This record gives sequence, C-alpha cells and structure tokens, in this order.
Amino acid sequence: MEKIIKDFLGIPTTCISDAMDGLNNLHPVKENYKLAGRAYTVKIPVGENLSVLKAIREANPGDILVVDAKGDQYRAIAGDFVLGMAQTLGIGGLVVDGVIRDIVGIKTLNFPVFSRGTTVAASAKAGVGEVNVPISCGGVPVNPGDIIVGDADGVVVIPQAIEKRILALSVEKLKKDEIREARISGNPEAIRKHLDQLLSN
Repeated sequence: MEKIIKDFLGIPTTCISDAMDGLNNLHPVKENYKLAGRAYTVKIPVGENLSVLKAIREANPGDILVVDAKGDQYRAIAGDFVLGMAQTLGIGGLVVDGVIRDIVGIKTLNFPVFSRGTTVAASAKAGVGEVNVPISCGGVPVNPGDIIVGDADGVVVIPQAIEKRILALSVEKLKKDEIREARISGNPEAIRKHLDQLLSN
C-alpha cells in the first residue's frame, strides 16, 4: 500500500471532507468498514453489471471499485458471490451509487461496501458499460486513480492532482480537532468560552 494511502486511512473522512468538498452520501454496509485506495472506475447503464465483472478482473489489488450506477435502487450491481470474487482477487472495497444484494452474505465477507442500500433484483449482463473512465458517483466527479477514503461517516474522493495538499490540510484539521477536544472536554467553562467564540463570528 502506498504511503499516502496509509496516511489517508488514518484520518477520519470528516476531517478530509472539511479540507475539501467530498462524496458523502453513500454509507457503509457495516459501521466498522473503513477503506482507502485508488479508484478503479466503472460506468454502467441502469440494470447492467458485466462491466463490474470486467473491472474486478482488471483492477489492481488494493484498488477501490467505484461504480456509477446512476443512483438506481431497483437492480443490484453485485451480490455476495461477485464481491467474494473481488475480495479474493485483492480488491480493496466497493463504492457504488446504486444498490447491492445478499446483504447477510456480504456482511459475512467483511468486505468494505458503501452503497445507497440493498434490493432483491439482479442486474443483466448487456456488456454496454465502460471501465477506467471518468465518472460521476453521487454527483461527485471521480477519475481513475483518485484516492477514495471511506468510514462510518461516508466516502470522500480526493483528486490525484491535489492529493498531497489535501493530505496536509486534513492532518492539520485533525490536529486542531484533537487540541480543541483536549482543551474543552469535560470543562464547562472552556465549553462556554468556545461557544461564545463560535457565536460571535
């Protein structure tokens, strides 16, 4: 795993999101899921998932599959069998602007999945999607190779071109949050002063 990926993995998505505008409307299947890696993008029409299988076959270990399923919540882009294959091949996780199925089996896999929810209906295999191309996921642009970070609060997308700057800003934000917490936690007077400062701005 790249050092910058490891660094981002240790920072809450809330700090990263405060450092930039990020994708944050997709949530983990289990709260303890956390992921960080490079985006391997998939663009599919509603109800198609052959391109998801192609991406699983072609992505590098550690890559995060980011699927633009147009927000469709009727047909699942994958279930536990497909995601089990992805996990075995070393894929780092799945982020989909759409839904999955076989939720109990997926939770058993302990494979990080972030989606809009679950459904019972399967997708077809029309073979008309694209992989490793610029996409939009949850209304946020995602390019192949962008860094994807997800935790209990949601998902953020860090463009490659500014990843080092965003890492620095995120680390700075985390330190500020820790200092503030240490200063006012359990101290009513410090909390009142902090609130007064916020309200006066």
